[in-house]
Amino acid sequence: MKENIILFDLDGTLIDSTDAIVSTFYHSFNQMNFEFTGNDEDIKSLIGHPLEIMFMDLGVEQEVVWDFVDVYKTKYRTISKAQTELLEDAKEALKLAKSFARLSIVTTKTGSVTIPLLEHLGIMEYFEFVTGRENVEHPKPHPEPILKTLDLMSIEKTSNIWMVGDTQLDLISANSAGVNSVGVLCGYGAEEELKEFTKFITPNSLEAVKLIQEYKI
Repeated sequence: MKENIILFDLDGTLIDSTDAIVSTFYHSFNQMNFEFTGNDEDIKSLIGHPLEIMFMDLGVEQEVVWDFVDVYKTKYRTISKAQTELLEDAKEALKLAKSFARLSIVTTKTGSVTIPLLEHLGIMEYFEFVTGRENVEHPKPHPEPILKTLDLMSIEKTSNIWMVGDTQLDLISANSAGVNSVGVLCGYGAEEELKEFTKFITPNSLEAVKLIQEYKI
């Protein structure tokens, strides 16, 4: 039995779905007749948060935010595969990780969208479980998504559990769950921001996996 456990975030860690996300936000604003006064960077800065939080931070009222989320999800399902690609070295990272660890995904995307996307990209076979937004009451940065995933994997707490992610949400969740973490710089989080929550920073997921493989607890 492999004793190492690696949990991966998705957006900005293994995949680049920036174009799909940004274009779907604009579609949602147009469909809901909402006058969005921000720009692309405002949207990108929130990637990694749950959709309802992103919409509210962009000005949508809480009372109607789930209507926006519904419009977003409907559109995103139709374009996500065409407008998403693996980050460079992501598949190599997963091949290496699978050779010495058990793997799962912890994301704020919904699992119903994530699993078909991972299958389309040819990487679903590497993961035992996908914990998405609909599977938890409290998404990242709460520890629940990580703890739920470990429970699904029948893992008791050990020192060989790692979370790999590109934003402070991933790292805060890991810290709160009592597991190790590596921040990667191939996504949406700034290095100085990530350094506040982990001592391990790498350029991408492949280097993160190499670090985990070589690290002696």
